[in-house]
Amino acid sequence: MDQLHLSEQEIIRREALEELRKLGIDPFPAETFDVNVSSREILENFRQEPGRFGDVSVAGRIMTRRIMGNASFAEIQDQSGRIQIYLRRDDICMGEDKTMYNNVFKKLLDIGDIVGIRGFVFVTQVGEISVHVKELKLLAKSLHPLPVVKEKDGKTYDAFSDPDQRYRQRCLDLIVNPHIREVFTGRTRLIDSMRSFLNSNGYLEVETPVLQPLYGGATARPFKTYHNTLDTTLYLRIANELYLKRLIVGGYEGVYEFSKDFRNEGMSRFHNPEFTQMELYVAYKDYRWMMDLVEEMIEKAAVDLTGSTRLKVGDKEIDFKRPWKRYTMFEAIEAFAGVDISEMDEAKLRETAGKLGVEIDRTMAKGKIIDEIFGELCEPNLIQPTFITDYPIEMSPLAKKHRSKEGLVERFEAIVNGKELCNSFSELNDPIDQRERFMEQLKLAERGDKEAMVLDEDFLRALEYGMPPTAGLGVGIDRLAMIMTNSNSIQDVIFFPQMRPGKKVVKDDTEE
Repeated sequence: MDQLHLSEQEIIRREALEELRKLGIDPFPAETFDVNVSSREILENFRQEPGRFGDVSVAGRIMTRRIMGNASFAEIQDQSGRIQIYLRRDDICMGEDKTMYNNVFKKLLDIGDIVGIRGFVFVTQVGEISVHVKELKLLAKSLHPLPVVKEKDGKTYDAFSDPDQRYRQRCLDLIVNPHIREVFTGRTRLIDSMRSFLNSNGYLEVETPVLQPLYGGATARPFKTYHNTLDTTLYLRIANELYLKRLIVGGYEGVYEFSKDFRNEGMSRFHNPEFTQMELYVAYKDYRWMMDLVEEMIEKAAVDLTGSTRLKVGDKEIDFKRPWKRYTMFEAIEAFAGVDISEMDEAKLRETAGKLGVEIDRTMAKGKIIDEIFGELCEPNLIQPTFITDYPIEMSPLAKKHRSKEGLVERFEAIVNGKELCNSFSELNDPIDQRERFMEQLKLAERGDKEAMVLDEDFLRALEYGMPPTAGLGVGIDRLAMIMTNSNSIQDVIFFPQMRPGKKVVKDDTEE
């Protein structure tokens, strides 16, 4: 890197790097450093079992230093937390040279450097559990200074709290704000809980294509790419539904996938262009059965993560204990908007939306208008886990017609804290009906609906071989992780969210 573009601190650290090399110390050694204990293990167990910690080997990043002549204190941070270390000039060695305390630790090591230490655990005069260092080894030199931790009113806080910076430099966020790791650990435990539940029920985890010749399984705008060798246009999947259904046609009776999906749409604190979804398809079941499974699976996940069905989410308490409240879509609109729209045609719906103050445009057909009314006036009121069932047929081109209610389909969504968490159908397995639904989607596309589905002849052919009655489910993992970890934004539960180049992070909804 050009020295002209380096800060003063970066120049000093590079000079220290060269001095270390002149002393024969490799600042990035290749050999293994064997760690036999974590900082958390020491802090949690030393007072009960002091004999276990007479010879410890710990590695981590230097986060603080207090130089005091011939002895010093520092803190190192590993994956589990921080622990204080104590260094004395006559004890510490790097190789055979015991003068390295003065020449190296005091002068050439910095906050942010990664070191390995060996020594024994003791308690200082002020009662702090610490490691008395007998040997210190530099494992990686940090060439860029960490943000400075500041103090105010006796409390410490870091200078790296701006969300835009944190999301763009996640590695630095995880160093300076180690509590953030707990969010991502919680996300992994959530997925583990769901995977364990699904496996215990005998369902098979599978993988389906990310690059697809046709995008389908949802109403959304895709990302488009091109494959040179095949000389064909491909799309990043918006859903994996149609491929999982092909596996049900092929004879599997229960399959699921944790999939990365991609939708070329608006961004908000609830939407990221790349997101994770779990989709499940089970043969010989329907959407009513699937509601019971969702309740059981999510209740179990809450208990696995927090030990309780009750979770703090912002200033609210969400209780996932079964059973959850259930409304039909029309019942919910009547309850929260005060109007019965169940018998309205498109013209009357447009008039009603205007009276209710719900914005719509000319491209929206009947189903989209109903969805806008529900999203604007009902969803924000559904805080506790609630199932919304029995959607208009226009909104659900892949769902089976309702067995007893004309014009509706067998579908539910679970709404939690005012947002959709999952979506489920009794899956449409009539290939003739499915073709007609696809044709209706093509008409919507002609009206200007950029999210309308395309006609997939290969999928229709698969249905023509015969698909058993099937219940399908899609769960938004990122949104569920937000709730389970009490996070305010989807960017908080995705390690590397998409960001506008050089722009501030989106903090409010721009598109639902």
